[in-house]
Amino acid sequence: MLDLRAVLEDLPGVQRALAQRAATLDFSGLEALNQERKSLQKEYDALRFQQNQVSGEIAKLKQAKQSADHLLTQMRGVADQVRVLGERMTGVEAQLREWLLQVPNLPHASVPAGVDTSANQVVRSSGTPPTFSFPVKDHSELGEKLGILDFERATKITGARFTLYRGIGAALERALINFMLDLHTKEHGYTEVLPPFLVNSESLQGTGQLPKFEADLFRTTTGYYLIPTAEVPVTNIHRDEILQDKELPISYCAYTPCFRSEAGAAGKDTKGLIRQHQFNKIELVKFTRPEQSYEALEQLTANAERVLQRLGLAYRVIVLCAGDMGFSAAKTYDIEVWFPSQQGYREISSCSNFEDFQARRANIRFRRGPKDKPELVHTLNGSGLAVGRTVAAILENYQQADGTVLIPEALRGYLGVEKIG
Repeated sequence: MLDLRAVLEDLPGVQRALAQRAATLDFSGLEALNQERKSLQKEYDALRFQQNQVSGEIAKLKQAKQSADHLLTQMRGVADQVRVLGERMTGVEAQLREWLLQVPNLPHASVPAGVDTSANQVVRSSGTPPTFSFPVKDHSELGEKLGILDFERATKITGARFTLYRGIGAALERALINFMLDLHTKEHGYTEVLPPFLVNSESLQGTGQLPKFEADLFRTTTGYYLIPTAEVPVTNIHRDEILQDKELPISYCAYTPCFRSEAGAAGKDTKGLIRQHQFNKIELVKFTRPEQSYEALEQLTANAERVLQRLGLAYRVIVLCAGDMGFSAAKTYDIEVWFPSQQGYREISSCSNFEDFQARRANIRFRRGPKDKPELVHTLNGSGLAVGRTVAAILENYQQADGTVLIPEALRGYLGVEKIG
């Protein structure tokens, strides 16, 4: 959430920044609400001042053993006015917060201008896409022929966009989860957490999924939501807390299943593991001091890249333009892995700096010194990586002419085999 005071102090600049994101908002409503809040506050303060003044007079009269009944009667009427004004101010402030909750984050100055993917920029590439002397198969065909992915029975059990893993396929998914967690905790210094997979609405509001993106979520009959990403519960670990300066930076990683309704995604990647209603993911989350967050973004992105490097998969890093970024992000790098069947790169991780946008919504602060005023932290997160898409990339990039699939060396100790056949 943006800072209301900062928005009002530079309204033209905020409007220009949001225009880069193709965000259309009615700022006239904001200004009218703010004027109403100011007017109510002025009236409220005047009445409170009057109450304080008269309270002093009442005390003097009582001390002189004189009647103060006329002032007490007058103050009862003022007290009623103060209560009504307080309720009106609370209502206006709630409307202001509701308006701010609908506003996306402002793009960082280094973010490319543009409204869609055509303006995204390649930052770097790593590895060489493999070449094949035989017709390549996509991962869904490979998985079905090898008997390790069963889409038909998953559809019978639940519905479309679910997958049943079998045998070495299930073991490969589990091996990747363990490999990624081991890499991030033992080599990159993250602390592993295992959060709840159900969250309340306050948690989703804190990270920016609510209220704007409720249609993308699965909600239970008891009011809890299935998490769309571990970003939600892990970021909210420190909601409504004041951290100490010595605790920062904090780096967490978490394995969770993720659940997404994919509202509005009909017809997109309906085949295979690319776009599922349920999938596994390793999430990386950081809490930093404001002046260190962009250095932390580079580090977090490099940590996610390291997974692909160790697996021997070709990939590239893209910086997203303003119009292609997520709602809460100030800057985002997408990591895209090579898919031979598509002769192109597909997203496998998205790494973002949210600056203080989520921290303001979730009230996550830190104190530099014992007597210093609390400040908002900066939050960051990224996939390290999406596990199902990593399985898909391994199947396609390591397929052999005889229909088998080699196991990347980094995973052989976890699986105890060198190929799937």
